Amino acid sequence: MVVRWDLQEPEQGKVIAKVEASVYALHFNAHFNHLLVGQNYEGIHIIDLEQHKSLGSLKMTQASIFDIATYRDKIFVATSDGQVTVLDYQKLAILHRIQESNERARSIAIHLGNNELIVGYSDNCIRVFDLSSYQLKKTINAHKNSVFTLQFTPDHRFLLSGSRDAHLKIWDTQKNYELHESIVAHMYAINHIDFRADGRFFATCSMDKSVKIWDAERFQLLKVIDKARHTGHGTSVNRLLWLDYSENGLDQPIVSASDDRTLSVWNLEW
Repeated sequence: MVVRWDLQEPEQGKVIAKVEASVYALHFNAHFNHLLVGQNYEGIHIIDLEQHKSLGSLKMTQASIFDIATYRDKIFVATSDGQVTVLDYQKLAILHRIQESNERARSIAIHLGNNELIVGYSDNCIRVFDLSSYQLKKTINAHKNSVFTLQFTPDHRFLLSGSRDAHLKIWDTQKNYELHESIVAHMYAINHIDFRADGRFFATCSMDKSVKIWDAERFQLLKVIDKARHTGHGTSVNRLLWLDYSENGLDQPIVSASDDRTLSVWNLEW
């Protein structure tokens, strides 16, 4: 199920889609107010959130869908067979398949200034592709295990990568993705990274059950949110969303999603 939640009435969840298999990837396109849903072993569904209706779906894979990104009239889908599939947004048709690894394609990031598509894989590598031709530009032997998450700083100066090896790595985009810093950030796999809208802070979450808050300028740890100190999650924290939202006592809260089947909303005081 895909469920929409109201932060002011958190008990009032509304099911907006039911699909046949697990959903690992959601992508919100703010320009069109569309939600793209990745259904494992099937494909992509597009939902119009304003009109509350399905706009179409495409059965495009028999693999798991791990990440979805959009740019202009294209959709990029990373799957467990190592492919990144490029779709026409309007026609929902396959334009191209990128296959540079047989290991899982786990995460996608886009650098518009450099016209680059960045993909993290389970062969421990990050690959940089031309966003127009889809030609491989660079392979980075980035981690000692799968690259689970990629995120650019809001100014696109640095690319952050998180891995199953528990390391957070910072890559300098102005120096052809040269390694800027490597941090042992968690005890176990880093599942996701997200930035606050102003770019001053970012958060990481992990299989070690914690969420950590970081200073984005110095890459220094500021806060640990866990079960022992904050009644946090009891199992792996898989996904984060740092909301650009302030109302009724909530000031840009962080939402975390866990294997314990709960969503937690964290209000940070600086």
